[in-house]
Amino acid sequence: MPEVLLERGAEKDLSRLAPEIFERVVEAIRGLKEVSRPAGSKKLTGSPHSWRIRVGDYRIIYDIDDRENCIRILRVRHRREVYR
Repeated sequence: MPEVLLERGAEKDLSRLAPEIFERVVEAIRGLKEVSRPAGSKKLTGSPHSWRIRVGDYRIIYDIDDRENCIRILRVRHRREVYR
């Protein structure tokens, strides 16, 4: 199983979420330990290792490093803000 790491920006993003959204996002992040590329995940163009998953109107942006067997959560933001 890969190790899931939160970047500082993702920690700040999580702290700003409403409690019900926070629970859904954390559940999705925990699910990445089982399946790093779940159904519905998309590869982001312009970056060799970045992926995104949707949780309602929120997006979780993360990098997958298969060599080190880890997943780095980069951002958790509303869909209108995440790609800026």
